[in-house]
Amino acid sequence: MTEVLPGWEISGFGSGDDERAVYRRGQGPGVIVIHEIPGITPAVGRFANEVVDRGFTVVMPDLVGRTGRNVSTPYLLSSMVKMCLAKEFVSFGLGTTSPIINWLRSLAADLHDDVGGPGVGAVGMCFSGGFALGMMVDERMIAPVLSQPSLPLAVGRKRKADLNLSPSDEERVVQRAVAGCEVLGLRFDRDPAVGTRFDTLREKLGDSFIAVELPSQNKRDHSVLTEHRDEASVERVLQFLEDKLHIAADDEPT
Repeated sequence: MTEVLPGWEISGFGSGDDERAVYRRGQGPGVIVIHEIPGITPAVGRFANEVVDRGFTVVMPDLVGRTGRNVSTPYLLSSMVKMCLAKEFVSFGLGTTSPIINWLRSLAADLHDDVGGPGVGAVGMCFSGGFALGMMVDERMIAPVLSQPSLPLAVGRKRKADLNLSPSDEERVVQRAVAGCEVLGLRFDRDPAVGTRFDTLREKLGDSFIAVELPSQNKRDHSVLTEHRDEASVERVLQFLEDKLHIAADDEPT
């Protein structure tokens, strides 16, 4: 267990250079909560605990930053630099899936094999906001949530619209959406980091994309579920996870 996240267990997942720390808590179907920049802050931990309390096994990988540290401008900038330089994240490339998504797919598969249930969910935020979309390539991902998806960085018209997916991954995601896998997206409507991705998601996924767009008080509004938390949106995410993952869960083999 950890003093930073009381009640959570910490272990490693992956091997060699791909091994990362992973925090885990709860029982029930699996949900992966993927933190935003700058890292697993107290606000991210609060949201993850709420997912646990709704009857889920939650796994949180530590991708950048220092777990438990509060948000500050220097901390934000240092984590942003690490993210931009790391080969695991595609910060500027077009039509490319971030390599970390393959690792997250493996994590989701391992979690599902362990806890069973109808499938798994994932909640991405900020730089990880679109990662759950890439995880849809695996049919076990049945509850993808995209909160303020911000990669690639919204510099230029094409990057603002890009979904951080390779052509083959995008084709598979569209197929799954056509087959009925719904995607929940959340953003503040004047958040420049999201660019025009919601327009792209509507175009590609059609009615399977559920958009929650909140009126911005200012252009600094960004973190829908954490630092600029909207209570109704948090509840919308929790209800989405319940609807997708608790249906017939007791009938699934474990």
